[in-house]
Amino acid sequence: MNTQPLPRLAGVIPILATPFHEDETPDHASLARMIQFFGELGVTGVTLLGVLGESNRLTDAERSALIATAVQAAGKMPVIAGCSHTGTAATVALTEEAAKQGASAVMIAPSRQPTPSDEQVFNYFAKVGEKSPLPIVLQDHPASTEVHMPAPLVLRIAREVASIVCVKGEAVPSPGKIAVLKAGLPAERNIPVLTGLGALYGFFDLERGSDGFNTGFAFPEVLLALVERTQAGDLDSAYAIFRRYLPLMVFEQQPGLAVRKEILRRRGLIACGRVRAPGGNIDAGTAAQLEKLLERSFPGQDLRLPVKVEL
Repeated sequence: MNTQPLPRLAGVIPILATPFHEDETPDHASLARMIQFFGELGVTGVTLLGVLGESNRLTDAERSALIATAVQAAGKMPVIAGCSHTGTAATVALTEEAAKQGASAVMIAPSRQPTPSDEQVFNYFAKVGEKSPLPIVLQDHPASTEVHMPAPLVLRIAREVASIVCVKGEAVPSPGKIAVLKAGLPAERNIPVLTGLGALYGFFDLERGSDGFNTGFAFPEVLLALVERTQAGDLDSAYAIFRRYLPLMVFEQQPGLAVRKEILRRRGLIACGRVRAPGGNIDAGTAAQLEKLLERSFPGQDLRLPVKVEL
């Protein structure tokens, strides 16, 4: 079990893709390489087994082994494991297994129920929070969960469930909701609110108080520069960075994982861009578009090295 004290989960915490070999078996070497590269960039931590980590296509044994690999590769850097499940007891069991493998925290989102209610969502987090051996990142992502959590509900969960240490705000329109959450969270607990959604609204979220990013955009260097410029009060430069790289964010955030995985492959971080069945893989036309876009975004740069972020 990881006994390292958990730092405040702000800054940039990449959501990791799950690498596979061509035969669709998990590629642990690529996972370790990706984590080490991101760590050298200066990210705060990493998250694996999220919605875009193909967690629903993994066996329990594969999940456990991937967490163990991530923890070993991360060293002292926090590893957050996605542990959402439709059942409360099953979610708790996933958190216990994540703790056993050395994870630092877990990310949990609610699931759609036949008779949804705010009270039901609250009770889910309350019961999981009571039994989870690890701190919890509350994920608010209705696009994947089909659960809409009003800001007052998120605030109630964060106030009353002591194990909540971070909120991942991915409910659009995100800037306004993030501002409400930042204003309403208990000041004494200093709970950060992070931006997801592929950083599509990143500048606007940061402008309204977001503490950073917890998303899978394949160039954390850009996100680190956005956070740095915003925290320095240089919103003009932050906006210029956002505007320059927004086309790449939009292209990468298309439904599915094929584009993101292909970028990670081109960066030398994963050996293969395979998406596990039944997910679709990149086609020749999209790959050609991506190649042109990467050259426009980072002209003359070697993507296998940390990229230079320009205004």
